[in-house]
Amino acid sequence: MVDEAYEACLAIARQHYENFPVASRLMPARLRPHVAAIYAFARGADDIADEPGRTPAERLALLEEWTEHLHGPPRTPVFEALAETRKRFDLPRELFEQLLSAFKQDVVTTRYDTWDEVFDYCRRSANPVGRLVLRLAGIRSDAADRQSDAVCTALQLTNFWQDLAIDWSRGRLYVPRAVYEHHRAQPENLSRGPLSDAWRATLEECATLTHDLFVEGRPVCDLFRGRMRVELRATWLGGTRILHRLRQVHFDVFHQRPALNAGDLLVIALEALTWRATPRSTTRS
Repeated sequence: MVDEAYEACLAIARQHYENFPVASRLMPARLRPHVAAIYAFARGADDIADEPGRTPAERLALLEEWTEHLHGPPRTPVFEALAETRKRFDLPRELFEQLLSAFKQDVVTTRYDTWDEVFDYCRRSANPVGRLVLRLAGIRSDAADRQSDAVCTALQLTNFWQDLAIDWSRGRLYVPRAVYEHHRAQPENLSRGPLSDAWRATLEECATLTHDLFVEGRPVCDLFRGRMRVELRATWLGGTRILHRLRQVHFDVFHQRPALNAGDLLVIALEALTWRATPRSTTRS
């Protein structure tokens, strides 16, 4: 029965296109179902938060049911698989609760004033996933958690800049007000096109900060062994390559949303295999 639940989670992971590897063939076979269970849980909650056919109150009610599933006996294949994974790896429930709190916030919050507010959202929407993957691999240290948080926040921010047009169509804007006001960019101009110079400057600042976070967290990829190390390197490289693609189109995702193509995947594979570990002297303790 549990095996069937894991298969359902793997099917969900395969059905959703992502820029970054999710339970791919690089992931050790013993961990692949567990990563898929975590992904299926997060994907399902995220879909509820974004469901266009329901009112905010209805979406919040469904997310509250999701919370009840997390706390109670498993009633669906996803939660059955997740319960087994949590038990086997002693995964903290609060990491899953943090994810749900971020999805609930997406229903009611559409603007952010400062980087601190955006980082707080990322702390709950993205960073728990990295910490869960570390624990699946048996890695538990404060330094690893901090480096993982930097990478996961960078991945989340990259997705924000990549999906700026999509989020704007849903009424959301993750660029901090302090940043776009500094560059005198006007949110209402996002509906008019083409992307203004003020918005390009705003997003360049956002991309620079995001790149710095990728660099800060890079050493975490070297903590893993075997195929999982290659998987994490590919994830890091995929994120930085999307950031590069955004800069190539001058951040005008309203006309062209950058995505990884076959050529990018080949480059990522080669760079993952020829990766040079970050010198220990440059890592934070």
